[in-house]
Amino acid sequence: MSVGPAVSVGPAVSVGLVVAICLVAANLRTSLTGVGTLLPEIERGSGLTSSWGGLLSTLPLLTFAATSPLVARASHRFGTARLLVVALGALAVGTVVRSLPSVICLFTGTVILSAAIAFGNVLLPALIRRNVPAHRIHGISALYVTVMGVTAAVSSGVSAPLSHTLPGSWHTALAWGLAFTVAAFLAWLPRVRGDKPRAATGATRSAVPWRSRLAWQVSVFMGLQSLAFYTAVAWLPSILIDRGTSSTAAGWTLFYYQLVALAASGLLPLFTRGRLDQRWTAAGASAVVACGFAVLVAAPALSVLACTLLGVGGGVCLVLALTFQSERAGSAGEAAALAGMAQSVGYLVAAAGPLLLGILHSSTSSWTLPLVVLLVLSVAMVGAGYGAGRDRHVR
Repeated sequence: MSVGPAVSVGPAVSVGLVVAICLVAANLRTSLTGVGTLLPEIERGSGLTSSWGGLLSTLPLLTFAATSPLVARASHRFGTARLLVVALGALAVGTVVRSLPSVICLFTGTVILSAAIAFGNVLLPALIRRNVPAHRIHGISALYVTVMGVTAAVSSGVSAPLSHTLPGSWHTALAWGLAFTVAAFLAWLPRVRGDKPRAATGATRSAVPWRSRLAWQVSVFMGLQSLAFYTAVAWLPSILIDRGTSSTAAGWTLFYYQLVALAASGLLPLFTRGRLDQRWTAAGASAVVACGFAVLVAAPALSVLACTLLGVGGGVCLVLALTFQSERAGSAGEAAALAGMAQSVGYLVAAAGPLLLGILHSSTSSWTLPLVVLLVLSVAMVGAGYGAGRDRHVR
């Protein structure tokens, strides 16, 4: 079916809206990915053990899981844009608190900023579903994932050098992404004026699809790809450092991993344009992630090859996981409900990754068993991706 000139496609994907979406995307990982690079310094400077370091890396995911189910209800009552502006303000506060010289502030600020990011994670698919034509959802989703990947990769690469050059060491380096938060806040503040809560219009709130098999497949796929990413971000530098790599080189290796993921996520729409059935794409990308962990286990010296495979597979899986939350829903309200479920269940699954790896490493003094566990979970992601990739709507 062709789109005639009478359809208001232009305003729906205006430059201002795209920029505003991208600014929010720039905040969804920047404050988290730098922690993995700085974790050895944070542990030395604050006296945290590896298990506590794993908890620090897991805390954002636990907060995501606890907060995500609340977003759809709050959005229905207060309005999506209004809620997003409040979340961005909370993100700024949490970033500042986390950078203060106190272990209590380190954990408290992490919880605050993670809750704010959880709201942004759920609200963006709903905003895209409401404001973007269906045939452009995949492209816009890939664009904001690309921006998210760029800023996340930069954060991984520059955090260690910044901690060595800026006053305040790693405390200051943790707060460098605050500029993105302020820019996103200013971009969305004018959009609050025209934002009407769905509750005020008499619209009913979409129920969370707990009984839908497809919704569970989307949620598990979201969880397993998030587990792979956040575990790599949290522990890959430590794995490389234990094998003789310097902290700066380990940080740039993590940057390379995310750069590859960024390229894969950006190129995906070119190969899947017009294709609504994504079963084999999701299953194949998950298999590539499994191969990346297999290389880390069997041939540790080939860390660049492992990061390449992890980046290619992970970048594709991330775009698909976020796109499914919009494409598998029939309306903006349903997209918010599905995204809330997918990210609650998904991040609860993902939360086990960094903490479990920290515990296994502390118990065995080796990275072999933790990496084998990641390999097995990546194989399970193949099945979840195949189911979530079906061209159907959650009912």
